[in-house]
Amino acid sequence: MPPKLRIRQVKSASGHTRDQHATVRALGIRRLQQVVEHNDTPQIRGMIFKVRHLVEVEEAR
Repeated sequence: MPPKLRIRQVKSASGHTRDQHATVRALGIRRLQQVVEHNDTPQIRGMIFKVRHLVEVEEAR
């Protein structure tokens, strides 16, 4: 089973670029403090890198 990442939005995407807002939505996050889990893949890591100033990431157990 691939490792999982737990992603939480800690800062609003409003006021940031449209593509950053779209990236947060593509991660499945709809509101502040919401937590989603995704498999640890290069695609998800790239999305997280793009919005790293808006989210917190930790490994899920």
